[in-house]
Amino acid sequence: MSTLTFLGATGTVTGSKYLLEAGGERLMIDCGLFQGEKELRLRNWNPLPIPPASIQWLVLTHAHLDHIGYIPRLVKDGFRGRILASSATVDLAGIVLPDSGHLQEEDAEFANKKGYSKHEPALPLYTYEEAVKSLGSFQPVQGLGPLELSPHFSLRFFFAGHILGARLVEVTVRENGQAKRLLFSGDVGRFPQLIIPQPAVPEDGFDYLLLESTYGDRIHPKEDIGARLASIVENTAGRGGTVVIPSFAVGRTQELLFLLRELIEDNKMHSLPIHVDSPMAIDVTHLYEKHQEEHGLELEAMAAKGIKPFSPPDLHFDKTVDESKKLNDARYPMIILSASGMATGGRVLHHLERCLPDHRNTILFVGFQAAGTRGQAIQSGAAAVKMYGHEVQVRARIESIENLSAHADYIELLAWLRKFPKPPAKTFLVHGEPKASEALHQQITQQLRWDATVPTYLQKVQL
Repeated sequence: MSTLTFLGATGTVTGSKYLLEAGGERLMIDCGLFQGEKELRLRNWNPLPIPPASIQWLVLTHAHLDHIGYIPRLVKDGFRGRILASSATVDLAGIVLPDSGHLQEEDAEFANKKGYSKHEPALPLYTYEEAVKSLGSFQPVQGLGPLELSPHFSLRFFFAGHILGARLVEVTVRENGQAKRLLFSGDVGRFPQLIIPQPAVPEDGFDYLLLESTYGDRIHPKEDIGARLASIVENTAGRGGTVVIPSFAVGRTQELLFLLRELIEDNKMHSLPIHVDSPMAIDVTHLYEKHQEEHGLELEAMAAKGIKPFSPPDLHFDKTVDESKKLNDARYPMIILSASGMATGGRVLHHLERCLPDHRNTILFVGFQAAGTRGQAIQSGAAAVKMYGHEVQVRARIESIENLSAHADYIELLAWLRKFPKPPAKTFLVHGEPKASEALHQQITQQLRWDATVPTYLQKVQL
């Protein structure tokens, strides 16, 4: 009997991992890091319930860390199978994973230097070299399929509209003369999109749907994003302050560069220095320019006119440490885009440490802040946050633009589901905080009359 096991993204938005078993073979969908609360982060250090060496294939929906960040550890612990993903996702993973290994080594080294870790010595979950080694297992999938893996598993892909290379993954599982079709949503994007095509609607029905529920209890504001962004920047500059944007290196940074260019070119905002202080975000921006097969219609038209969509005036790519440090000495208004998006690590912490205590500055959040993250604490009104072993006072203005989220809200998700040719036999709501997942569960069961459930960690179901 074929089975599905939930190894992550249950009761939380992070740690996406799903295991399919049929005919003595194992296929995993996504392999993400747990982030946020300490209890969740500690799961990253626990051995998987099954030996990694027993998994033949790993299929990826997209390249965010909560979907791929555990891969180097999986390989380190014995996985020797193939890792299948879109060409753009493979390229992004080549940037994201080594960067993750580097940051984990840096954080462990800094913790040892400052002595604020409870472990002696503090160790990284995996190293830069281990992350680079894991890339040898990746195999890009050209087109959308179908792709036959074995008599028991075949794949198809659809555009997910989330970030560059993101896909909905359909898996057909065959065993004992029966075939079951599952659709793994990964993360479902917005309607419409700024840069990439909007989420596709698969033409066929499915037996099972695994659906993200990140914004299952929220509706994105219908505000004019450009006008709001321009207002925040102009007001902060008028105070002589800096706008620090903890920004996800993949997706969000490129959308912000796109919007800032439009605002300045349309004379809706004054030009001022824009610093992208994230080597990964810089490299990812170049990939967004490279993978034109992933672009939506608007970008195709811009390319035909010779317009560079991610290049606003006075743009600076600060790749080196020295370039990053120089920003600490600047006392003029500017915009700093720096990772990580939830302020859990990376260069943005140094900018927050400097800018949070000054009332002239603005910290602008432009994405989901998971429970237990430093970003969530700041966004929720904390008077101080701990950074590098000491308390940093929060006096800067704190703003949020939720409408830039790369996740569909529950209204958009329901509208997307209504376009399905028929309801799946069972819908599993994953990748959401408990409140959000339960809220979406109620909406789907009451409005659509679908059979839906919220699975638990390590739950196994027969297909």
